[in-house]
Amino acid sequence: MEIKITYGVGEASTKLAAFDKALFDAGIGNYNLIKLSSIIPKRAKIKLGKIKYNQKEYGYKLYVVLSKCIETKPKKEAWAGLGWVQDQIGRGLFVEIEGSSEEEVKNLINKSLKSMEEYRSEKYGKINHKIVGIKCKNKPVCALVCAIFKSEGWKHG
Repeated sequence: MEIKITYGVGEASTKLAAFDKALFDAGIGNYNLIKLSSIIPKRAKIKLGKIKYNQKEYGYKLYVVLSKCIETKPKKEAWAGLGWVQDQIGRGLFVEIEGSSEEEVKNLINKSLKSMEEYRSEKYGKINHKIVGIKCKNKPVCALVCAIFKSEGWKHG
């Protein structure tokens, strides 16, 4: 299985519109998102890079692990990040972190994953992450990072 990591930022007149714009920037604005928890199945391959799915499967379901941060106060920043670890057979863990700075998000990713590894028997490799941010000027902003597991159409009939 391939899990794609995409990311985006957006600014708009409302918090919801900023989130939608960030989804569109990430290439997934026209999907119905189904949030998953943070377990990576065995034999998963993680592929990092912004995608362009906006017109591909309009209205389909998209199974995701999503990190998002919205900010409305001018001069403040919104940062979102996904961190992950995997073992030798591809099993692993995601963490979804948001914060007010890149450093804060990176530190929380590392701290969270190290803590989660302590009580598991699996031996994970290095910590990976993708972090994005945007500064609020006058309108609400949103930063997001999304792990895409799969898309699925609707059964009609």
